This record gives sequence, C-alpha cells and structure tokens, in this order.
Amino acid sequence: MTVAYSTSTDQDIEYPSSDGEPVAESFVHLYALLVTLEVLRQYLEGQQATVLANQFMYYSQGMPKLRVAPDVMVIFDVEPGGRDNYKIWEEGQVPSVIFEMTSEGTQDHDKTFKKTLYEQLGVREYWLFDPRGEWVEGQLEGYRLEHGLYRPITDGRSAPLNLQLKVEGQLIGFYREDSGEKLLIPQELNQALKREALARQQAEQQAERERQRAEEERQRAEEERQRADQAEARLAELQARLKDQGIDLE
Repeated sequence: MTVAYSTSTDQDIEYPSSDGEPVAESFVHLYALLVTLEVLRQYLEGQQATVLANQFMYYSQGMPKLRVAPDVMVIFDVEPGGRDNYKIWEEGQVPSVIFEMTSEGTQDHDKTFKKTLYEQLGVREYWLFDPRGEWVEGQLEGYRLEHGLYRPITDGRSAPLNLQLKVEGQLIGFYREDSGEKLLIPQELNQALKREALARQQAEQQAERERQRAEEERQRAEEERQRADQAEARLAELQARLKDQGIDLE
C-alpha cells in the first residue's frame, strides 16, 4: 500500500479529528497509552519531532475514510507539538515508531490490518504491548522494517528511538542506550522531584544550622575578645594607680 497523493484540493473535504469512540478499551490500556505518550514526549523534547496518541492519521489525500488511529506514534523531522489529526501528505513524514496497546479483543485487527498497513506505509517499527498479558507472549512484541517487510525484533531495542524496552508490570519501561538510565514515568518523576525538594530542603536546613553555629562561634569569640580587652584595660588602670602611689610592678 502506498500513500495516495491527489492533485485536487482538500478545501471541501472534511477530515474529522474524532469518531466519538472511547480512547482505550480499559483503564489499564488508557494508562499504558498515556504514560508511553508522556515519557516519549519528554524524551524527545527539544528535538524536531512529535509524539501523538489516539489521533487519526490520514494516509490518502482526498479519501478521509482511509485513516487509522495509532495508540502512540512518534514522527521525526516534523514540527514539534500536538495536532488535531495527522495527514501524511501535509507533513511529508510517516511515523517512525508506532505502539498499539493491544488486547485479546483487538489482536486480529492489530496483527493483520494494522501490521500490514504500517508495513506498507513504511513505518520503521511497530510494537504491540499487551498490558494484561492476554495474548502476546511476554506482553511485548515488536517488528522492524527490513527491505520493506516486518521482521520480529529480538533485541528489545527501538532503533529509531535509541532506547531499550522492558515490560514492567502493565507498562513499558524505556531505558537510554547510552547510559542505561530509565526514562521516568510521571509518577516516578513526581517522586524524584519530591525527593530532590526534600534533599534541597534538608541541605538548606543543614546550611542554616552551620551558619548559626558559625555565628554563635563568632559571637563567643567576640565576647572572649571583649572580656580580654576589658581585663587588659582594668590591669592597665590598676598599674597606673599603683604607679601613682609609687608602686611599680614592673
């Protein structure tokens, strides 16, 4: 299948952005979708790329019925930011990576129609994630485009994203290939920010205690100096009085 490009105008053609259907089959699938979207969005921030979720992708100009709504798709070399829908002929790029949060009820459509469509459109990688473990062995199954055909991914890595993928319960864990660092999901990021804020607060409190101790030491030293000065002054005064009386202590 190839992308159809028409010379006719799209002015009178409507390309809907919604069909009124639920975003996901269940909360588990919705959560996996939203977490994947946010993790990859943050990871690609600052790059010439966008990450879209459950939005219509139109692949044949002038034919609005030819559309599909990938759960999560990553597109490189396009303007960052969201879209109401995605038209391949306008953007000039097909997605590089697509994730589908699959289930037993959608497996046929995901494994046949969508797989064939993405393969023929030239999507470099197609990942099926089964958060409930209903039909995908190991929950995660990937395909990489090689010479125009999808081949199973056996190394657990996404080449376009430079990330390693791991199943972590009902979510996909993403890890940087260069450092092994995990891309934090929103909940983990929130916890990390709280730990960072607590550590900063504790450091500030420790610094304040150190400042107070230093100030107390300074004050004690100043008081000792003043007492020494006063004692020296009294001694000098006593020596002067004795000297006036003809007594020289030296």
